[in-house]
Amino acid sequence: MDKTWMKISNRKDKAYELGVKNFLKFAYSQKVENQKIPCPCTQCNNFCNQTKTVVEDHLLTQDIRKSYTRWIHRGEQFRHQNCGDSTEHGDGEEDSDTEDLNDMLHDIGTAQWGDNWAGREESTDDSLNENHSDTDNFLKLLEDAKKELYPGNHFYSKLSFVVTLLHLKTMSGWTIKSFNALLEIFRHALPPEATVPKSFADAKKLIRDLGFKSEKIHACVNDCVLFHKENENLDTCPNLNCKEPRYKMAGSRVPRKVLRYFPLKHRLQRLYTHKEIGSDMRWHKEKYVHDDNIMRHPADSEAWKHFDRLHPDFAVDPRNVRLGLATDGFNPFGTMSSAYSIWPIYLVPYNLPPWKCMRDPFFFLSMLIPGPKSPGNEIDVYMEPLIDELNEMWLGVETYDAYSGKKFDLRAALLWTINDFSAYAMLSGWSTKGYQACPICMVETTCVHLPHRKKLCYTGHRRFLPIDHSWRREKKPFDGNVDFRNPVVPLSGNEILDQVQNMEINFGKTKAQSNAKKRKRSESGLNWTKKSCFFELPYWADLLLRHNLDLMHVSKISQRLSLPQLWILKTKPKTTGCVVKI
Repeated sequence: MDKTWMKISNRKDKAYELGVKNFLKFAYSQKVENQKIPCPCTQCNNFCNQTKTVVEDHLLTQDIRKSYTRWIHRGEQFRHQNCGDSTEHGDGEEDSDTEDLNDMLHDIGTAQWGDNWAGREESTDDSLNENHSDTDNFLKLLEDAKKELYPGNHFYSKLSFVVTLLHLKTMSGWTIKSFNALLEIFRHALPPEATVPKSFADAKKLIRDLGFKSEKIHACVNDCVLFHKENENLDTCPNLNCKEPRYKMAGSRVPRKVLRYFPLKHRLQRLYTHKEIGSDMRWHKEKYVHDDNIMRHPADSEAWKHFDRLHPDFAVDPRNVRLGLATDGFNPFGTMSSAYSIWPIYLVPYNLPPWKCMRDPFFFLSMLIPGPKSPGNEIDVYMEPLIDELNEMWLGVETYDAYSGKKFDLRAALLWTINDFSAYAMLSGWSTKGYQACPICMVETTCVHLPHRKKLCYTGHRRFLPIDHSWRREKKPFDGNVDFRNPVVPLSGNEILDQVQNMEINFGKTKAQSNAKKRKRSESGLNWTKKSCFFELPYWADLLLRHNLDLMHVSKISQRLSLPQLWILKTKPKTTGCVVKI
């Protein structure tokens, strides 16, 4: 099928419109009219299923993804039989498709072991000789990419068949049981020589050499420490008030609590082994058109620009990665009767355009903090491996860029966190409970105790209105008083660091701590519970905005407010940092 229309930039061109109609005709050749299909527009990127009408509207208004030249979601085989077939049908340009599996594997090998990684036997490079086992495994993976699924099958290789099945499993939400049943059908339906994996575990083992392995780090059952680095060889918790054993029973090597950590460095490096993604990682600086009056990307924010002014050596290379962090607890068992709470930590690279950076492939799971209870203040204990790696990434790691074909020093920085209010307290170290719950107003928080409801009510939002606003003079609709106070000026990172610099905190949920009396306020009279682990990052105190409240929870709060209070929140974004409890 002719695909030259995909290169036409003018979406009003008759050839482009005709190409869209032919594409939809091909996509629905074996489907019913009202069935949803993956939409290949630049926004959906084949991740969202849409109806035929919606797909046509997206392609005519947003353009088709230019790199999607092999329509594997519409029934085209992942690989061609031979070059002659593609030339005969006018699709010769697909041979250079960056989505090709062999090209991808070669880019990964070059990024990890250099240009001569495939011919390491003749190479004198010490780095290659030190990684013989790794390169052997990867060469085997490359052989699987070339090996036919069974003799005479030119459509799928052993590797592309497994990758396609695993992709369908993820996109369609198949269970492991149904996936294993499908493999059983394939083994009986295909010739005996077909190299079909026996189970989901075997399929995962086949692609394991692509990387992205997780680390299992043992943790104290009371969240006192992690058993790594200086504590790696200990069998009991080094906390004198705890001394809980590391393993479930004497002589056993089964840990009582395990943190699953997914290293960040290799995942960021892998982004640049793909030419298209490597180009997109520069988008925020080389392709994005900035408008001072519109905020469409984090690059428009003052926090981003402030960071660039303070660290011009970081900002000069658009390939350096800016990250956002988010976390929240959830019940993995899907039942409200269970109190189990597990906490995932996510990282998002903001270099990518908005229609990509929040998609699943770029939404990095950094760690899984185990339950059954929330880590609370001890979340800093589990964040230690990530903080160490972020410090390493700040200095830079050598990375291969497939887009330019050269190596460079990749750096990364964490710009802010995004959480609900309870997680805000855990990460920032400021207690969001009590009379000083607001992390912006702090000691100036306006709080009223409701004796009959036994609750605290946080008021005083009129101070964020313009000084001549009529509501500042109103008494009856509010608390019976006028309010002409100036808005609160938030503390800078360095001012906060001065307040928490000398705090000494012993982490852990030991019995002694559980039975202790309620924590008394510190001598400073502030609500700080700890010095946040993020202050170990050399640039954290310089950031203009360190912690954000996510919009979903702010919207839930605003639904419970009266009309004047709701108007204040919507017209003065700064007040979203304040607490409102009705």
